[in-house]
Amino acid sequence: MTAGTVVSVRRVTCEAVPDLPHATWSNALVVGREVVLSGQTAHPATRDAAQSGRPLGAYEQTLVVLRKVQALLEAAGGGIHNIVKLVVYVTDIADKDEVGRARRDFFAPPPGSPGSAFPASTLVAVNALVFPELRVEIDAFARLDVDLRTAN
Repeated sequence: MTAGTVVSVRRVTCEAVPDLPHATWSNALVVGREVVLSGQTAHPATRDAAQSGRPLGAYEQTLVVLRKVQALLEAAGGGIHNIVKLVVYVTDIADKDEVGRARRDFFAPPPGSPGSAFPASTLVAVNALVFPELRVEIDAFARLDVDLRTAN
């Protein structure tokens, strides 16, 4: 790329993960061939579950978040095989095993298919997330020109 070259940027819209009308952020942007996602949480499912007296644990929240990430990536023209890095924030480090189990379940290749690499990842414990019932938030970075199913 030469100096002064402008990379194309496209805002991703997705019915399954709508942008909030008052938001001062974008849920996902395609920057050249890279897809950058804002931190995703399991809200509003976590609020609804907590109000009904059946709060979602870290495993369930992680799966909800990863499905949101998948929906945004598919709207961007890719899929989970394009994810190169995740940053996972948890409010209780004791939840790391449940988060790991959800990630294994979510990213496991279909039976009979060749294995694939998992995305690079960082897990960080934080004091709190935006709503008190939230236990997990995930940032995702993907490249549309990368396919982890071909990793060796």
